[in-house]
Amino acid sequence: MAKAKVQFVCTSCGADYTKWQGQCGECKEWNTLKEFREAKSPAGRPDFSQPDRFAGYAGAKASVQALSDVDLNEQSRLATGIGEFDRVLGGGMVAGSAILIGGHPGAGKSTLLLQTLCHMAKQHSVLYVTGEESMQQVAMRAQRLNLPRDDLKILSETSVESITEVAKDLQPKILVIDSIQVMHAPAIESAPGSVSQVRESAAWLTRYAKQTGTILVLVGHVTKDGSLAGPKVLEHMIDASVMLESSGDSRFRTLRAIKNRFGAVNELGVFAMLDTGLKEVKNPSSIFLNRSAQQSSGSVVTVVWEGTRPMLIEFQALVDGATMGHPRRVAVGLDTNRLNMMLAILNRHGGIFTGDQDVFINVVGGVRVNETAADLASLLAILSSLKDKPISADWVAFGELGLNGEVRPVPNGQERIIEAAKHGFKRAIVPIGNKPKKTIDGIQVIAVTTLAEALQQLREE
Repeated sequence: MAKAKVQFVCTSCGADYTKWQGQCGECKEWNTLKEFREAKSPAGRPDFSQPDRFAGYAGAKASVQALSDVDLNEQSRLATGIGEFDRVLGGGMVAGSAILIGGHPGAGKSTLLLQTLCHMAKQHSVLYVTGEESMQQVAMRAQRLNLPRDDLKILSETSVESITEVAKDLQPKILVIDSIQVMHAPAIESAPGSVSQVRESAAWLTRYAKQTGTILVLVGHVTKDGSLAGPKVLEHMIDASVMLESSGDSRFRTLRAIKNRFGAVNELGVFAMLDTGLKEVKNPSSIFLNRSAQQSSGSVVTVVWEGTRPMLIEFQALVDGATMGHPRRVAVGLDTNRLNMMLAILNRHGGIFTGDQDVFINVVGGVRVNETAADLASLLAILSSLKDKPISADWVAFGELGLNGEVRPVPNGQERIIEAAKHGFKRAIVPIGNKPKKTIDGIQVIAVTTLAEALQQLREE
C-alpha cells in the first residue's frame, strides 16, 4: 500500500507546503500551517454516477467539444423564497452546485437555512443533515420560529459515507450539511475538524453533488484566531461561498457573496434578527440612515455600491486632542491603512493637520466598506468633527481620492445619485467624471476635481 502523503496547509488562505514553517509565504500569516495527510488509497471513494440509480445525470463517457458547440442555455435555478438570499446567490440555487455558508458561531446560519428549507421542502425533496445538534433541537427551533415541519427530512449523522448512502436512496434535490467541521471521512485517521478531515469530507460530498446533480449546502464555522479549517480551505473546491456577518451589538445580519460562479461577487443581503427568525430587509438604506433629529458635526452620508445595487450609509467621525504622545487612529467598518492615507492627503492637499489629534471613524449599522468611493465622505466627516461644524443633513458625497489630491470618478455614479435623490437628499458632491449629462430631479449635483474644491464647497455652505 502506498505511503500516505503529508502536506502542510494554511488554514487562512489554503496554500500547500511540503514541510512546516512558521509563516505562510502566500498570506504572510503566522502559525497557520496544519498537517494534512491524504488518503492512502482512492479505492474507498465511491462512484455515485451509476446509470441505473441516477439516470439523466451520469454520462457514459467524457467527450471533447468545441467551445462554440457548448450549450449556452441559462442553468435552471431553484428560488429560495427569500429575496435577499436569492440576490446573494445570483438568482437562486443551481443544480449540481456546492454552496458554502460561513460565519461565526451564533451568527444565524442554521436559522437562515432552516427557514429557507422548511418552505422549499413543500416543492422539492430536501435532506437536512445535522451533526452538531440533535433532531429534537432542530425541531424545537422550527417550532419556535413557527415553520412548517411536515415535508423537511432530517438526519443526524457525521459520517460522509453514511450520509451519501442515505442520500442515494432518498435522492434529495437539496442536501444540507450542518456543519462540515464535524464531518469525518472513513479513509482519514485524524479527528473531525482537522484540515485533513474537512478537506476530504468536502471533496467526498462535492463529488456526490456533481455526479448526481444535487444542490449541496455546507455550513462552515469561523473562529477568531482561524485555528479551525474554515472556509478558506474549502473555497477552492466549491462553487459559491457566502459569509453571514454580524456585530455583537447589532440585530442586523449581512450576507455577502465572496465567491460565486453563477452570480456577482460582493453582492450583499441584509437581514434583521427577530424573535421569529431572520427577516429580509428589502431597503437597506432606510435602516442605515436612521439618523438623529438633532444635527451634529462629524456625520456624512455616502453611497456605496454593493454587488448590483447602491446603498446609502452614514459615516460618523470623532476628532479630539490626543491625550498621550502617540495619536490614535481607529476605524470601524473601514480599513485603518486607508484612513491613515486619507489623513495624509488631507494634510498635504487640504492644508489641515491632524497629527496631534485622535481620529475615530465608524460606519453606522455594522457594515464594512471595501470600496474607495467612500474616501471623500470619510474625509468630510473627519473635517466636520475637527472644525465642529455640522454638514447639512441633505448633503451626500462620494468619490475616490488620489495621492495628488484629485477626486477620481467611481463606477455607477449616476445610479448612486439617483438613489440619493430617492431618499430625499438635495445636494451631492461627486467627481467631475460622474457628473450626469442630464439634470436629475430633486437633487443638485456639485462636481469637483480636487479635494480643495470639495472643501471650498463646505466653507461656502
